[in-house]
Amino acid sequence: MASWYRSIGEVITLTLHVQPGAKRSEICGLHGEALKLKLAAPPIDGRANEALLKYIAELFRVPVRQVELRQGAQSRHKVVAVTDSAIQPESLLTDQ
Repeated sequence: MASWYRSIGEVITLTLHVQPGAKRSEICGLHGEALKLKLAAPPIDGRANEALLKYIAELFRVPVRQVELRQGAQSRHKVVAVTDSAIQPESLLTDQ
């Protein structure tokens, strides 16, 4: 199993390395034991965190209310939980 996510019951917990202020939001592959994402949102007033939750919700095809930032609000290293998604985390790497 990959080290960048855990799946327990209905909840998938992702370890992310986020780079805000990019030209577009995209998955960049693995960065150590985290999934690296670029976000097209500036790290100002929580806008990058808001954009991150929306982007993760799109990737996992769930409403934003089913995505929760658990750690790292002020950091590039974040932990996000996704509830009730049929999407497998490994597929994010193969869809690039």
